[in-house]
Amino acid sequence: MSDTAIAERPPAARSAGRPPVSREKKRARREARGGWTLLAPSLIILGVMVGWPAILMVVQSFTDYTVRNKVQGTLPDFVGLDNYVALFTQSDFPAVLLRSLGLMVVLTALIIVLGVLVALLMTRLGRGWRIVVSVGLLLAWAMPPLTATVVWGWIFDTQYGLVNAALNAITGTSDFTNYSWLLNPWSFYMVLTIIVVWQGIPFVAFTTYAGLGQVPGEVIEAASLDGATGWKRFWQVVFPYLRSILTVVLVLQIIWNLRIFTQVYALQSRGGIASETNVLGTYLFRQGVGEFGMTSAIGVVMVILLLVLSWGYVRTTLKEEEL
Repeated sequence: MSDTAIAERPPAARSAGRPPVSREKKRARREARGGWTLLAPSLIILGVMVGWPAILMVVQSFTDYTVRNKVQGTLPDFVGLDNYVALFTQSDFPAVLLRSLGLMVVLTALIIVLGVLVALLMTRLGRGWRIVVSVGLLLAWAMPPLTATVVWGWIFDTQYGLVNAALNAITGTSDFTNYSWLLNPWSFYMVLTIIVVWQGIPFVAFTTYAGLGQVPGEVIEAASLDGATGWKRFWQVVFPYLRSILTVVLVLQIIWNLRIFTQVYALQSRGGIASETNVLGTYLFRQGVGEFGMTSAIGVVMVILLLVLSWGYVRTTLKEEEL
């Protein structure tokens, strides 16, 4: 067919060979453009506030950037993996990392278990007692971490602490007079565990209690009629309804407990030995002043560690969205 014949064909005939674009596809494209338009301001803010500092941290971790370069306005030298090698071979970072992981496991396990037990207890209490328990949990949850640490620090104080006075009264001796709970690393972590668990239980308890409200009562009643004990009812009937909720709570607790700083630093200021009680947050804070290259390497390791620990939850979430 000649070019003249093609040009003379009407528009409807020229477009007959193209597949028509359905209204659904047009609407989907229009909705996608609208969605990205609404997300654009948030993505820009997120990129400026999170993306750029993260990229800068990664780049600085491969340099010897110090406060001298910042003051003099000079560029740092590229040192490759030297900061990471020195971090794991020429510092006490491995010991701090293992200490932080162990503390995170203990704190997370205690908070999850005790929080779930408190939530189950709230389902058995009457309205009045449930309100009392809820108010107590809210007070513990609402208290700032620094304030809570100061209060518990006075309870375990060497000279005027309530714990020392109570133990002296119980034992009928003066063995606990001027006894320092923060000087020994093990008792230091015991006090720290009490503070963090005390403030972590309310979040788990309220979240789990809300999830328990979604469990059908007839299902639990049927399990009871079938002879299922309390543990079997919880594990085989109730837990499947709470699995997604507890997974989110578990991941959040892992992240929060691995990043604790305020409680540890405040207790160290009251008598704890920093070199023996440092966790990742305080170790990063106490790193050499102005050694931005080394501190950036520590930050990168912490981010990678948190991503690895939370990858299971992210993968499960993505699979559920695909379904």
